[in-house]
Amino acid sequence: MVREHAGRLAASLISLLGDFSAAEDLVQDAVETALRRWPEESIPDRPDAWLFTVARRRGLDALRREATYRTKLAQVQWPVQPEPDDRLRLIFICCHPALSRPAQIALTLRMVCGLTTAQIAAAFLVPDSTVAQRLTRAKRKIAEAGIRYRMPPIDELPERLEQVLKVIYLLFNEGYLASVGERVHRRDLVDDAEWLAALLVGMVPNEPEPVGLLALIRLHRARETARFDADGGLVPLRDQDRTFWDGDAIAAAIALLSRTARAHQQPGPYQLQAAIVACHAEAETWAETDWDQIVVLYDMLLYLTPSPVTRLHRAIAVRYVDGPAAALAEVDRLGDVLGRYHLFHATRAELLRGLGHALKAREADEQALKLAVNPAQQALLEQRLNWA
Repeated sequence: MVREHAGRLAASLISLLGDFSAAEDLVQDAVETALRRWPEESIPDRPDAWLFTVARRRGLDALRREATYRTKLAQVQWPVQPEPDDRLRLIFICCHPALSRPAQIALTLRMVCGLTTAQIAAAFLVPDSTVAQRLTRAKRKIAEAGIRYRMPPIDELPERLEQVLKVIYLLFNEGYLASVGERVHRRDLVDDAEWLAALLVGMVPNEPEPVGLLALIRLHRARETARFDADGGLVPLRDQDRTFWDGDAIAAAIALLSRTARAHQQPGPYQLQAAIVACHAEAETWAETDWDQIVVLYDMLLYLTPSPVTRLHRAIAVRYVDGPAAALAEVDRLGDVLGRYHLFHATRAELLRGLGHALKAREADEQALKLAVNPAQQALLEQRLNWA
């Protein structure tokens, strides 16, 4: 629960202080205090107000010699609620063109979304130290360049839109299947991602990609109740009980996506990903999935945004069009770049098993288990190994 409010608190403090480092220090201190005291004193009725109050008190204590900060902090009536668009405004600031693209995303996920360095590193498939360096350089660049806390002019929004979309997408992914900690999924992060995507659609109504991202999130959420079994275990898509899917939500998301596609005729990565999920959502059974269409959509997606992870997912679809041997040949070409990605090995295991190579499949599953960090993914791989 503490982490749920960290991003909102950071957005409010940065809005107030105009200083990323000072705001991050106050947030971290408030979070650590809550983690230490709440287990003993119970969770307060207003966790957000409690954190705001602690941040203010610590800020006044630590910054008494800093007249500028002290004056600003003293003027605030605490506890307060952050402005509804504080986080979206902060995302656009973090995505300032003066920063490198990896730094933009890392800073936003850390400051706005409250993700840890480890979670961000897992999303990028890079070491924790790499993310830490990006964060340090980004905050230094903001201070040196004197980047102001304000929304960019309308004519500057499009150049930052791609990175803003990517941040919201990564936030959703972290919530959909957590990469760090004991929680399998983070509904609070998924809620935030959907809310931010909807807010972005309203801010740039003539841009089709925010609509694509919003539809993608809603299509995934529509099958949320079927993703886990009674014990909290992860249920693969092919084994999910589709009667638990929210048909109305699926129809609404597909209608939203279709209207946007007809109006703009400008397919982008998020619209294409949403279309792929829509293909799965429209199929009444696993056997009725339109795999040929899915492969075509992945080809379009790879043309726009080449990615080894996308190639991996395309190979999974190829299995149901051209067979496991053809799919395995494509997967094996990705070994050099995805060797540390658990889904690479889990996919190889499935394909090897389909070709009758039980021993090699087991070895691949064991490697996947070593690399998996989500408890539900670990449990699913252990189950496969026990059955093999």
